[in-house]
Amino acid sequence: MSSERPAIVFEGVHKRFGPRQVLGGVDLAIAQGEIFAIIGPSGTGKSVTLKLASGQLFPTSGTVRLLGEDLAGLSSRALARLRRRVGYLFQSGALLGWKTLAENVALPLAERDRLPPDQVEGRVQAALGEVGLADAGELYPAEVSGGMVKRAAFARAIIEDPEVLFFDEPTSGLDPVMARTIDNLIAQVGRARGATCVVVTHDLAGVLRYADRIGFLKGGRFLQVADPETILRSPVPEVRAFLEAQHLEARL
Repeated sequence: MSSERPAIVFEGVHKRFGPRQVLGGVDLAIAQGEIFAIIGPSGTGKSVTLKLASGQLFPTSGTVRLLGEDLAGLSSRALARLRRRVGYLFQSGALLGWKTLAENVALPLAERDRLPPDQVEGRVQAALGEVGLADAGELYPAEVSGGMVKRAAFARAIIEDPEVLFFDEPTSGLDPVMARTIDNLIAQVGRARGATCVVVTHDLAGVLRYADRIGFLKGGRFLQVADPETILRSPVPEVRAFLEAQHLEARL
């Protein structure tokens, strides 16, 4: 992790949707190069936190800073420029079914960077190779497994060499072997590139293997933020209940 200015900062962040409060005063700083995981029960605002951090949503009150920029204060053009410095892996993969895996991976380069085809092809092949799909680029999403869809979406997320990577339930719907493959990719690719990674997941067993810190979110606030060892031995009742439900207490 870097000792420089944090990559992501939440200061007193509240988020409401109409009368429903999702986040109630979140304070958090995620260091550059850190792999930070957000866990907690369903419906506690994990994905909303990820969308706030990436500028897809804005706080009702409080401040969110991404790479030093106050997201709510940016113009649409400045926000678009900032988003080119981040990658996002959606829970479903969000690939376009009428395009091949390679064409899906190429989309950010072709549409945002407008690179010539020869440059796009080389970078796409490199990204597909990095996620173990070097020979699958000409296949369509319907022709491959869910794990291959997730890996292709991963390649698309890293194609512009982002400084920050966001992962929304990256192992959801995958068998245990493929889930561990995605976990390994997050750890290997994130550390090799020096990228800040923020992972929202229910798969605590996975993030215990690679996260630098884990934040337990419930009731609109982080009840504990700590390294995996400390989380496993947490005295916080809600964290302990979550661990015990997954049979993971005090085991690393």
